Amino acid sequence: MTSEQLLAEIREANLTYLMLAQTLIRQDKAEAVFRLGLNEEAADILASLSAAQVLKLATRNTLLCSFRVDDELVWSLLTNHNTPRKSASEATNTLHANILMASRISEVL
Repeated sequence: MTSEQLLAEIREANLTYLMLAQTLIRQDKAEAVFRLGLNEEAADILASLSAAQVLKLATRNTLLCSFRVDDELVWSLLTNHNTPRKSASEATNTLHANILMASRISEVL
């Protein structure tokens, strides 16, 4: 993949993320804040952006979204990595990972 192709992919991801974020925020702000890992101020700003502003932001050469999964424990829980009985504990691991990620929302708020 060339540098220009990579930048085009980043821009497309930015546009997709911004459009998704706006839709979620406009439908249910509280749920969007939780699902996107944003604070309410950022959600308000995203919801108020015009189409032109969204397009301008999307053309940035850096990703506007980021992974909320930032440690080995959560990755292991989500992927069932290093789990002896994967099917039996999959639901429990997913629930545990969701609780860990949700608890980090309070750090943002």
